[in-house]
Amino acid sequence: MTIETIAAPHVGSDRAAIEAIRRRLEATLKGKQQAIGHVLECLLARGHLLLEDRPGLGKTTLAKAVAEAIGGRFARVQCTPDLLPSDITGFNIFNQKTQEFDFRAGPVFADVLLADEINRATPRTQSALLEAMAERQVTVDTERFPLGESFFVIATQNPHEQHGTYPLPEAQLDRFAMKLEIGYPAAADERAMLAAAVGPGAEKPNAREALLDPERLARIQAEVAAVAVADVVQDYLVRLGEKSRGHRDIAVGASPRGLLTWQRTAQARAWIDGRDFVTPDDVQQVAEPVLSVRLGIDRADPRDVIDDLMRGVAVPAGPAATLERGASR
Repeated sequence: MTIETIAAPHVGSDRAAIEAIRRRLEATLKGKQQAIGHVLECLLARGHLLLEDRPGLGKTTLAKAVAEAIGGRFARVQCTPDLLPSDITGFNIFNQKTQEFDFRAGPVFADVLLADEINRATPRTQSALLEAMAERQVTVDTERFPLGESFFVIATQNPHEQHGTYPLPEAQLDRFAMKLEIGYPAAADERAMLAAAVGPGAEKPNAREALLDPERLARIQAEVAAVAVADVVQDYLVRLGEKSRGHRDIAVGASPRGLLTWQRTAQARAWIDGRDFVTPDDVQQVAEPVLSVRLGIDRADPRDVIDDLMRGVAVPAGPAATLERGASR
């Protein structure tokens, strides 16, 4: 595990900084604009991100690029079956000089934590992240330690059928705001990747400066939380949640916490688009990554089930002014 600190310069407006991060991520992982857009929505919604796909498709590369762009303290944990909970949270050690216990902070005390191949760790170790992700604090020997306001977990995992994996429990899955799949690149992007790997220094990428810092990120996240959500849009979210709980192909419907996460990611999408109010389209555009991590879908393709769910609920109609004026605070 590693911990490092990356400083961030001043970068124009807040939206310019987020757009600069988008361009950097798109240059790092070519052809994945939609996934990168969802990564930014998750970040600004103060959520946590789960990247699930087969090995070698760029999950860790994307996670490291996000951490590098955000700045602050970055820590990485390579999850293995012998990883202990204290390897993540930290532990108390007896100081012979003072005759007292000193706390040694673990990698969770970072602004960005990359938990690589999280489902290769045992369930006991996976649960060590539960409190940190839910409450932004950890408890060690009955003492509570707060985490940073913009604490962000990016976890990667291999598909469950891969050898040596432990499925994440539902309680922890619900702490992630989104689950994304990277997928295979297009042929042209794959050829460009091969070309970039040829030549002197190709295997030695240079570290790049951060484009944000934790304080600025926290301010942007507060702006996102203030984006207006009209009563009709919140009613739409509630009806979608109710529909999910009775859907024939969904074993576990959206929880109230899931609806709060869905609303916040829709606010993030609206903010990125330059609006100060949420539209039903924002809700629809973030539906798949938000719902795929928390709905128990076993008998069908999750994308088909989510599409069917969205089609089964009427979309509120009306002028944009209604969405602006009718917002609940």
